[in-house]
Amino acid sequence: MAVLSYNEILPKCIINYNNEPYEVLSAHIFRMQQRKPVNQTKLRQLVGGKVVEISFHQNETVTEADVGKMSAQYLYTNRGESWFAEEGNAKNRFSFPDEQVHDKVQWLAPNSTVEVMTYEEKPMTIKIPVKVELEVKDAPLAVKGNTVSGGTKLAELVTGAKVDVPLFISTGDIIRINTDTGTYTERVTKS
Repeated sequence: MAVLSYNEILPKCIINYNNEPYEVLSAHIFRMQQRKPVNQTKLRQLVGGKVVEISFHQNETVTEADVGKMSAQYLYTNRGESWFAEEGNAKNRFSFPDEQVHDKVQWLAPNSTVEVMTYEEKPMTIKIPVKVELEVKDAPLAVKGNTVSGGTKLAELVTGAKVDVPLFISTGDIIRINTDTGTYTERVTKS
């Protein structure tokens, strides 16, 4: 594990802070008048997802977290838990509480491949692609004259997620979704 000084704590780094792994979301190094420089960071706890703001001073160091990665398949969500199986080793199954991964799982169809981040050999969280392609399960028909609000309607995807789509999208279409923002990007195929 590498030791990072205050100015090496940059976005996308994963560090140990209070004996837990945190991902650095943003970092800004600044100096106020005649004081020593400070790195103002925003960190996300990888286990719980909590976001905290921490200032690291010039004399502080942190260690890089020893985070591993493994490929897994999303199986299903039931009774508040989302279940996964390691790819190539279906006997190695594990789950996450639904509230911890719901914002990501809602964009996954069963048997989708995801990247699981591990810390000390234990699964911590999942990473999904920025863009996914999903089928529209239910899209209400467009109502003539309903374009004042920008010409969108609420459609339900096969995963159960609901997303605003343009009026020309119909049931059975495959659409691309940006998983970071949860918004419609484009239609891939027409049914």
